[in-house]
Amino acid sequence: MAWKRRLQYLWRRMLLFAAVFGPGLITASADNDAPGIATYSMAGSTYGYTFLWIVVWITLGEVIVQEMAARMGTLTGKGLTDLIREEFGLKLTVLVMLGLMLANLGTTMAQFAGIAASAELFGLTRYIAVPIAGLAVWVLVVKGSYHRVEKVLLLLSAYAIAYVISAFMVRPPWGEVTRNLFVPTLRLERPYLLAVLATVGTTITPWAAVYMQAATADKGVTPENYKSARLDCIIGAATGNVVSGFIIICTAATLFTLGIRVETAEHAAMALAPVAGPWATHLFGIGLLGASLLAASVLPLSTTYAVCEVFGWERGLNHTWGDAPVFYGLFTASIVLGAVVVLVPGLPLFAFMWLSQVANALLLPIVLVLMLKLANDRRIMKDWRNGRATNAAVTALAVLVTLAGLLMFGRW
Repeated sequence: MAWKRRLQYLWRRMLLFAAVFGPGLITASADNDAPGIATYSMAGSTYGYTFLWIVVWITLGEVIVQEMAARMGTLTGKGLTDLIREEFGLKLTVLVMLGLMLANLGTTMAQFAGIAASAELFGLTRYIAVPIAGLAVWVLVVKGSYHRVEKVLLLLSAYAIAYVISAFMVRPPWGEVTRNLFVPTLRLERPYLLAVLATVGTTITPWAAVYMQAATADKGVTPENYKSARLDCIIGAATGNVVSGFIIICTAATLFTLGIRVETAEHAAMALAPVAGPWATHLFGIGLLGASLLAASVLPLSTTYAVCEVFGWERGLNHTWGDAPVFYGLFTASIVLGAVVVLVPGLPLFAFMWLSQVANALLLPIVLVLMLKLANDRRIMKDWRNGRATNAAVTALAVLVTLAGLLMFGRW
């Protein structure tokens, strides 16, 4: 009978995990968005396997930051900018919000740049594909409840499997891959530092922390089932960054060895040639489209969550337009603006996607410092405050990103 009780216990735990599963995987998958694919493709084609060690450390950093956001959302039932406003006042919160809005707007534009690039891989004009995609994202979010939107976003997360399959089919030197995962290679050159900042900016993003905390609160995760939410964070971050690593491996094995640096979507598509052959362009186009649609839904949501939290307006996907007009109005404006800018002729789509992530990295240290202060506040977090290891890791991350930014500008 003991085995039956054990089986029942495991079944209850699985059901509990399924109930809170979602925000972590969606957030991490959205990090592997169009700018993320562009960033990792450029890094792999430019620096080969020597860039892999960064992915390992960024994975640890993302797990810690996302867990901290989920924990604050669980205990307080409030979003990140909501807590910042309550604890630090409106002036500082507005400054943070403006920085977040600018970075998010650039990244949202980059998602539509990804949609445009994927359409052009299929021979379609961006002037038709981008408006249709923008309308589809708008209808999905405005007309759906949180749980319905979450299911679609989880489905879109499946785009990344192509890179995992391709990485094994190119048969890279796995000994060299393993060595570069654990042996750091650092260069104090401006292009390398720019690539590091872009990689950090596409993985550990301010918008992801905002979305994670708001989504956790929106989903109604309670302290009683927080362990499952934390597992969701860990699985999501690990899965997302495993895919990031495989993108680098694919481009390193197929492009770096040939001396081809990724500058266009067509170049990046060559990394999937081993698994798709002549269909590589189409497979990459589907993956890029899925990634772009996923993040084009999440990015504007994180912006609208932040703005509405700052000013105390109703927000959340479980509200109707009539209950939360500002929330849905801002979401609509973000979609429209992001789509319109990408329709400007001559825009260098892949370079635009890559540079948008540098803005995220430069804003990240400020957000991390505020999160640290909130997560260590005894009055807010009670017994759920950060441990010493978490504080040390987040502090180190903020310092390293700041130093990388200063070194980059110092070598401009």
